[in-house]
Amino acid sequence: MPQRTSLADADCAIAQALDVVGDWWTLLIVRDTARGVHRFDALQQELGVSRKVLTERLRLLVDAGVLSREPYQDRPPRYEYRLTRRGHALLPVLIALQDWGDTWVTGEGEMMATAAAASKEAARVHALVGTRLPELRLLDHEGTSRDPVADTPYTVLYCFPGAYARRDAYPPGWAEIPGASGCTLESCTYRDQLAEFTAAGASVRGVSTQRPDEQRAFAEAERLRFLLLSDAELDLAAALRLPTFRAVGTSRLKRLTLVVDRDRTIREALYPVTDIEASVRAALAAVRNAGPSAE
Repeated sequence: MPQRTSLADADCAIAQALDVVGDWWTLLIVRDTARGVHRFDALQQELGVSRKVLTERLRLLVDAGVLSREPYQDRPPRYEYRLTRRGHALLPVLIALQDWGDTWVTGEGEMMATAAAASKEAARVHALVGTRLPELRLLDHEGTSRDPVADTPYTVLYCFPGAYARRDAYPPGWAEIPGASGCTLESCTYRDQLAEFTAAGASVRGVSTQRPDEQRAFAEAERLRFLLLSDAELDLAAALRLPTFRAVGTSRLKRLTLVVDRDRTIREALYPVTDIEASVRAALAAVRNAGPSAE
């Protein structure tokens, strides 16, 4: 085990937290378990870390209550590592680090709800094509826990920054944030073309980090006939490393669209979305062109 200088006695919550997750490997392990990578060999392959280092960091995270060690095979005994409630509470930390990196390390330091087509975050979203969406649950706008992937051949998940029933509910300066405006237009365009998506074998679901009650008020005001899902706990954002930005102290999803098949494989990723109506047409074309989904 490498020598560590413990900060646990320091009179500072930041120092005490860093005593648990201050090593960079530990946060990357949390990142990958949030993405659905739970087994030792898979984690080692994803991280490219030595078995010795990975064993030490996993032991540290289990001892700290961030991960649980759960058996999945008896002979020989093998274990999966899953986020505990304490570990799940680190997801906003990961998203904040990602947002800071997108804005200040690879970006220009400007708060945006979109990105340049040639940006590294756009490349990260496009790289999702062919990967699987991990098992997770989100609350719908009625407060029911649901799998974001519907029981239809395809699911169109359009992620948006935020939409409200009342114009005065939007955060101050919302219209000045590049890419933030247009959520109502996007939802209503999907509403008006829902029959075409249904005929093509696709369910439509909108996702934002708003609370379910905020989404419910918006859905009722605009007479939406499909589900809105709340990623307020950032489960989907962390699982897929979706780009976010912060407005009025809240992490918000940047506008993007994913087409997912019944097997949870992402078939198409549209980002950045600069022409909302064109993106809805592109999502419909992606469903029609994807071919039969596995039953």
